[in-house]
Amino acid sequence: MRVDKQVTLDMTQGAIVPLIVRFSLPLLAGNIFQQLYNAVDCIIVGNYVGKEALAAIGSTGFIINALIGFFLGLSAGGAVVISQYFGAKDMDKLHRTVHTMVAGSILAGIFLIISGYFLSPVTLRLMSTPDDVFEMADSYLKIYFTGSLFQLLYNVAASILRAVGDSKSPVYFLIISSLINVVLDFVFVLGFGMGIEGAAYATVISQFVAMVLVLVVMLRTKECYRLSLGKLRLDGQCLRRVLRQGLPGGIQMSITAFSNVFVTGYINRFGSSFLAGWACFGKIDQFSFLPLQSVSLAVTTFAGQNYGAGKMDRIKKGSAISLLMSFAFSSLLILVFEFFPHTLVSLFNRDEEVLRYGSLFMRYGAPFYIFRCFTMVFAGCLRGLGNALAPTVVMLSSFVVFRQIYLFVITRLTASYVPILLAYPVGWGMCGVLITIAYLVYTRSSKVGLRPPGR
Repeated sequence: MRVDKQVTLDMTQGAIVPLIVRFSLPLLAGNIFQQLYNAVDCIIVGNYVGKEALAAIGSTGFIINALIGFFLGLSAGGAVVISQYFGAKDMDKLHRTVHTMVAGSILAGIFLIISGYFLSPVTLRLMSTPDDVFEMADSYLKIYFTGSLFQLLYNVAASILRAVGDSKSPVYFLIISSLINVVLDFVFVLGFGMGIEGAAYATVISQFVAMVLVLVVMLRTKECYRLSLGKLRLDGQCLRRVLRQGLPGGIQMSITAFSNVFVTGYINRFGSSFLAGWACFGKIDQFSFLPLQSVSLAVTTFAGQNYGAGKMDRIKKGSAISLLMSFAFSSLLILVFEFFPHTLVSLFNRDEEVLRYGSLFMRYGAPFYIFRCFTMVFAGCLRGLGNALAPTVVMLSSFVVFRQIYLFVITRLTASYVPILLAYPVGWGMCGVLITIAYLVYTRSSKVGLRPPGR
């Protein structure tokens, strides 16, 4: 199979900065649109349905991430495998890995539809979800998980495209689906008066559209990642590589999200206004996280392709450049969050208590954003090198073990909500330090030997 250089992007040669920027910008645009329709759900629901409905959506995020995050982590691992095969020009294994990933995502999506429906009410009770929020949150989750198959298939297909350097095509599909979601939000929530259920249906429909668009491209392309329905199967060798690379990340994402379910339980103790303020901060924080996430994905693909081509010095240089880019953005963001928190939170809800709590979350969290630069860049590089275990161990230690111990102890020492506000920022700081140490140790050791991928 041939590799069309006009669509795919070979990151093993050429100036590094233009390559990282060229790959990151489409990712950033796509991620912004993806988060846009999630934010629009909250903006419309928070302003036209009420703060209880806003709190309901806010309480569901970690449950969704706990169930879906595991499989998204696997797909990210599969993308690393594909990027390494692409860098090594092993198109036969690349092709088999593509079909293994798509077949696996179909099975995973069916599992999520069933498990999400039955686990939603149980998990909401574990979180001590307030009574005035519970019914709406349960309804939203059950509808949302009916579209989990669409979401998984889209994300797997998009990760495959990004692994071979095509970060633009998924953007176009996200723009279209996001616009559809925004329109349907207004139609269902405001026009038909469907409340929070209308927002959930709008999301499911938009995810279906994105899935169809990306699969059509993969079915019709003549490139190395072409999808043939008759070849969909779980190839044993490819599956083992995908699991070896993706399982640590999938476990980390799932356990971290599930741990956050219990964190939300601590937040719920302070009532629906505190939870709504947390939901507002969460949506704003997701937008602020997108540039770092885009750079991290670029670094993963960059490191994966160059690892396959045997260019370790180029990988280190690319990581350093990406870190500087991340610093520049985060510094600007800290200033905005410190000086204009009320303005940002008021987009979602204008209740005085919600504004106060949401602003506090932003002001306490913003200074720690610098640590997230280290986390995202170095974790992305380690994954591209095939070391998914180190980021997994570090993130689980920081975001799960430390955070749970911290909250358990601190809530028994004081009834103040201020230590709750610090739970996430302190975890970010700890993770940034540990992941930097892991990166330096690994890249200076003999374990990062440049052997052909898959051997």
